[in-house]
Amino acid sequence: MVSVLSLVPRGVLVSALAALSVPSLSALTATPASAAPPASVAPPASVAQAASASPAAGGARLMPALRAAGLMPPPARPEDEAGDHLRVVVRNAGPRLDGTYELSCHPTAGDHPDAAGACRALDANTQWGRDTFAPVAPDSVCTMLYGGPATARVTGTWAGRPVDAVYDRGNGCEIARWDRMVPLLPGLGPTA
Repeated sequence: MVSVLSLVPRGVLVSALAALSVPSLSALTATPASAAPPASVAPPASVAQAASASPAAGGARLMPALRAAGLMPPPARPEDEAGDHLRVVVRNAGPRLDGTYELSCHPTAGDHPDAAGACRALDANTQWGRDTFAPVAPDSVCTMLYGGPATARVTGTWAGRPVDAVYDRGNGCEIARWDRMVPLLPGLGPTA
């Protein structure tokens, strides 16, 4: 089992400790680091459940659990309160697909044609420590398959990080990268 305290960033740990009572804090200071905390200071069930999954998944699940339990500190900057917000500009994909779309997730809002689906696709492609919008690696070996002239640019903020990503369908790797983001980007179907 993964220790919740080993997965919690320092700022979150301070907020969680601030919520504990004085007797609970004195019990924590008397507990060696290798020992489990006493039952009186156990984390909320949602936090313990999120951290007990696996070491790799625990960190990714822990932050939403802490937020739901009210243990996350408030956003440090006003712009952080807006959540995840992206602007998607699509060109040369077709008359009904081209355009500029605004998308907000957590909560879902905006004029994107499938805002809920786009947020689900983004959430599915977001992993801790990995850039969701990373370009294809320069040393990748890609098929010489042309997917058409469509291009897209995604800018904004996702998972607290700035985003400025460009997409095209110039080879098999770029097509796969584009298709991973459908329906954030328009589904253009299989290439001929």
